[in-house]
Amino acid sequence: MNSSWMKWMGVDLRHYSKQVELELQQIEQKSIRDYIQESENIASLHNQITACDAVLERMEQMLGAFQSDLSSISSEIRTLQEQSGAMNIRLRNRQAVRGKLGELVDGLVVPSALVTAILEAPVTEPRFLEQLQELDAKAAAVREQEARGTAACADVRGVLDRLRVKAVTKIREFILQKIYSFRKPMTNYQIPQTALLKYRFFYQFLLGNERATAKEIRDEYVETLSKIYLSYYRSYLGRLMKVQYEEVAEKDDLMGVEDTAKKGFFSKPSLRSRNTIFTLGTRGSVISPTELEAPILVPHTAQRGEQRYPFEALFRSQHYALLDNSCREYLFICEFFVVSGPAAHDLFHSVMGRTLNMTLKHLESYLADCYDAIAVFLCIHIVLRFRNIAAKRDVPALDRYWEQVLALLWPRFELILEMNVQSVRSTDPQRLGGLDTRPHYITRRYAEFSSALVSINQTIPNERTMQLLGQLQVEVENFVLRVAAEFSSRKEQLVFLINNYDMMLGVLMERAADDSKEVESFQQLLNARTQEFIEELLSPPFGGLVAFVKEAEALIERGQAERLRGEEARVTQLIRGFGSSWKSSVESLSQDVMRSFTNFRNGTSIIQGALTQLIQLYHRFHRVLSQPQLRALPARAELINIHHLMVELKKHKPNF
Repeated sequence: MNSSWMKWMGVDLRHYSKQVELELQQIEQKSIRDYIQESENIASLHNQITACDAVLERMEQMLGAFQSDLSSISSEIRTLQEQSGAMNIRLRNRQAVRGKLGELVDGLVVPSALVTAILEAPVTEPRFLEQLQELDAKAAAVREQEARGTAACADVRGVLDRLRVKAVTKIREFILQKIYSFRKPMTNYQIPQTALLKYRFFYQFLLGNERATAKEIRDEYVETLSKIYLSYYRSYLGRLMKVQYEEVAEKDDLMGVEDTAKKGFFSKPSLRSRNTIFTLGTRGSVISPTELEAPILVPHTAQRGEQRYPFEALFRSQHYALLDNSCREYLFICEFFVVSGPAAHDLFHSVMGRTLNMTLKHLESYLADCYDAIAVFLCIHIVLRFRNIAAKRDVPALDRYWEQVLALLWPRFELILEMNVQSVRSTDPQRLGGLDTRPHYITRRYAEFSSALVSINQTIPNERTMQLLGQLQVEVENFVLRVAAEFSSRKEQLVFLINNYDMMLGVLMERAADDSKEVESFQQLLNARTQEFIEELLSPPFGGLVAFVKEAEALIERGQAERLRGEEARVTQLIRGFGSSWKSSVESLSQDVMRSFTNFRNGTSIIQGALTQLIQLYHRFHRVLSQPQLRALPARAELINIHHLMVELKKHKPNF
């Protein structure tokens, strides 16, 4: 296909081949000539290449030597690295051993400063305390190392023991001297006791190094403080009771005992001073926040000023002193003797137990002959409040004591209350002498007494107290009814009941809560008896009118109004009788109320109720007369107009 193409292009291949061959020969000849011309340069180049080969061969030999040397160095570096790693491990091990040995040596070595301070420095100097702490740490370290079997401990054990003995001796003498200083007469033991807290580490040191000495100090402290507290409180209690009111309640000073009761020839008169057993007065202030934590009473100051106090004030002063000292003592014991929980409780009672028992016995002895229920009840509330204060101060050590005090107070309070209940129950109205319709002194006693207990009980409510007061209230209500029954007329009975109910209600509302059960009960009784009295009051002058109105309304309700036609004469008489006498009857009614009731407001209320009921009665009378059967009655013209009657009654309103 190429030859055809060449032919097609107009070229002869044979001729073209020859031509190419000729050109190749020419080029060859030319190349040979060029080579001949450059032969010297080529020879020089060959010589240079040969020289380079020699140099490269030497370089190859040198590099081979270097490679061999490097292999040797690499092996040496690996060896050095291995040696370095091993040395680092040994170094770390030696450093660790050195640290442990350093700690051990530091713990065992006794510096001269420690020896000098323990042997020569007074215990009150700060450096003695610092070196004592160091000695304690070294003693603990030696004990620990001895447990591990460290032989070096034997070298310092003797020195440390001698220093420990010296320190224990000095500390023992110092603390015992402080404790003995409590015993000095007229000494405020709280000052050296507080100073001991600065050296509380001394006892910790004894506890860890010489338990026998620590126990000796604790026992000496317990014995000393126990006697101090017992002596102080016995003396204070004795002097405190000398400033109590001379007149105190006795077993005959009960609510139901009549004023005219006679006593034996040698007996003291009944209680009549301001320290009354039925009236609270200002006695309730003893449980107020300001009085409760007021400074305690100073008996000799009170005696110089001839001041006297009720028992609850003395009880508060005594127990506030007990609370304050007990809290301080408990906190000191916990901090100085390093105790807590049951151990602190036991140690506290070792110190304060004899004092607390003495106080309980004194209270029990006093209560055996105490008949002042208000005083006992106030003491109960004082204890309840002091118990809360102790809880806020985080002092649980007195909890059992408070329970023991309450266990003495509550039964006595209930017994006195039951005695008063029984005295009212057994009171014979016929032995009370002359009777009148004014409030009775026994009901006044009850009102004052009940309002006192209710007002005290409101602060910390107690259901048992309310139950006992409920029993007393029932007996007083029964007593009032028994006395009322001694009056011959129902009107006098009602006047007596209303006066007593009103008096009791007034006292209770003044000093107790308006929504108390007692107030509600007496309000209902007063309302019922007042309504009955008003009906009794209206009956004499207007009884006929009342009877007719009731009969007529009953007939109308039954549909028998026709029967009213036969009552025209009666109605006429009622109309004319009312018109002629109502003014004088109202005036007489008002004067009767004025004479009967001691309370102005109550009397006014009764008059207003009576007049209101009279108007309502006359209005009902008008409605009856408006019936067809009576509408033609001539006397209807004489009826008084309701509005006119109201105006006239206002004019005749009594002026007390």
